[in-house]
Amino acid sequence: MAKTLISELVLRDGHQSLIATRMRTEDMLPICPKLDGIGFWALEAWGGATFDSCVRFLREDPWERLKKLRKALPNSRIQMLLRGQNLLGYRHYSDDVVRAFVKKSADNGIDVFRVFDAMNDLRNVRVSIEAVKKSGKHAEGCISYTTSPVHGITQFVAQARELEGMGCDSICIKDMAGLLTPYAASDLVKAVRAAITLPIHLHSHATSGLSAMSFLKAVEAGATMLDTCNSSFGEGASHTSTESIVAALKGTEYDTGLDLAAIQELTAYFYEVRQKYWQFESAYTGVDTRVLINQVPGGMISNLSNQLKESGALARMNEVLAEIPRVREDLGYPPLVTPTSQIVGTQAVMNILTGARYKSVTNEVKNYLLGHYGKAPGKINEQVKKLAVGDAEMVTCRPADLLEDEMDRLKVTCEDLAKNEEDVLTYAMFPDLAKTFLQERNAGSLKPEPLQLKVAATPASARYAPNDFKVTLHGETFHVKLTGSGHHGEAQRPFYVSVDGISEEVMIEVLNEIEVSGEGTGKRKAVSGAAPGTERPRPSHQGCIATAMPGTIVAVKVKTGDKVKAGDGVLVIEAMKMENEIQAPISGIVVSVHVKKGDSVAPDETLVEIQ
Repeated sequence: MAKTLISELVLRDGHQSLIATRMRTEDMLPICPKLDGIGFWALEAWGGATFDSCVRFLREDPWERLKKLRKALPNSRIQMLLRGQNLLGYRHYSDDVVRAFVKKSADNGIDVFRVFDAMNDLRNVRVSIEAVKKSGKHAEGCISYTTSPVHGITQFVAQARELEGMGCDSICIKDMAGLLTPYAASDLVKAVRAAITLPIHLHSHATSGLSAMSFLKAVEAGATMLDTCNSSFGEGASHTSTESIVAALKGTEYDTGLDLAAIQELTAYFYEVRQKYWQFESAYTGVDTRVLINQVPGGMISNLSNQLKESGALARMNEVLAEIPRVREDLGYPPLVTPTSQIVGTQAVMNILTGARYKSVTNEVKNYLLGHYGKAPGKINEQVKKLAVGDAEMVTCRPADLLEDEMDRLKVTCEDLAKNEEDVLTYAMFPDLAKTFLQERNAGSLKPEPLQLKVAATPASARYAPNDFKVTLHGETFHVKLTGSGHHGEAQRPFYVSVDGISEEVMIEVLNEIEVSGEGTGKRKAVSGAAPGTERPRPSHQGCIATAMPGTIVAVKVKTGDKVKAGDGVLVIEAMKMENEIQAPISGIVVSVHVKKGDSVAPDETLVEIQ
């Protein structure tokens, strides 16, 4: 009988950590029969960023993915990661939405719910855990592990006791950034083991290079369940390789009982699958001991890298990584896990790209400072709080206690789009994304973002990257952003683009190209045209409002002719899944508005002009 139980993460956290959650369901299903026969304790296949990625990029119905996986894995427990009161979104939802989401997740195939709160404010997981137990499923309560002046074994043990008291079936120590050292893991597991009777499950990313050693010390100290990832999507920002742990424990009192040769058949399959997604590979896939200082979790680093690359600022990654701990301290040392990792990370990026700390503060940071996410673990920087939210009233109760039931209203709002309650819940998670997604799904026009063919570099393709096109499509002319292309160096060539959210292959006329001074450096030089990628003018005076990073316009708060004062909200932009209100830099009259809701925008473009 196996003494150490393994949860395999290749269908969720592995590809989230290394290729920005881009693996498609079509690449999961063929290998499911072999995955199903290995004997893993569970297969993590849903939750986290997969729901968002399905809707936003892959154009797949996440509920259909779950149903297909459930059918393809009849003998396996399917595990999901649930963000407590945040569910799979980035805000707190009302209790009736939480209960409905858990019930539908259970109905569609989830067996194990790993429930955590980014703040370790356990008021925010109680309703989720109660709903899981009511559904008759396995509730795994989480301790979000971190290090700081206000965190330690005493607090973590108290959380474990409280989670056991809520009725959890197991306790997970969730080391989302790979901060555990071997002896710290041993001490923590021993202390938790002495305090509770539940099985202890350890989750630790391999980013710092310490996770395998921490696993060994943890099982010796009493942990009986481990998270690992098949080596095809393992190590680095992902997790310790499943094969390595199986081999390390084989023949010992901690033997997993799993067949190494059978697992390596999975490895061969997923190795080939990974090649399809080369365009999403993070530059941060190896060991990076800087995580012991910046604490950026594995699931975030690849997305952070992609965002900086889109901003032409990948060369500033080290500055951002140095800024993240400073922002985290200002916010009272929250553990860095979704959504707090995005909240802290996005603000750090804004601080660096705008050239001034807290010159622009995201809406999520403001809500955090007001207590809308729960109680901060430590003391918040009062100067930052004053700058961001002034004297606004703080939330001191459980944040969801202030929310009215939402399900009935949501059903009415999307009744023309939703075919079932699952659709309503998709809309609840991401209203704007879901509206477009459901419209296209109902019309049968969903298309995933294109996968680029990997071709050998030529001198031309190494030097030039086109980024501004005029495309004539179905008789109308659009400016379109590139998602993939044919061979460089030709005046006309096939480009793979997204037009109003629909993927197309079109022939284009190049209007603008940029010279790249070095691959991955983020340094670019325009060789023709005005603001790259758009007809919007470049900022030319103080009243020209621009964004520090690429994103999508969520709201336009002004129109031409409006009078505004310096500091008034003018636009709301979504970047890195966080919303940021852009404020008027001067008082005056709005003389032009160059954007509308839903537009994609980039730095160095005038979005609104005030004189």
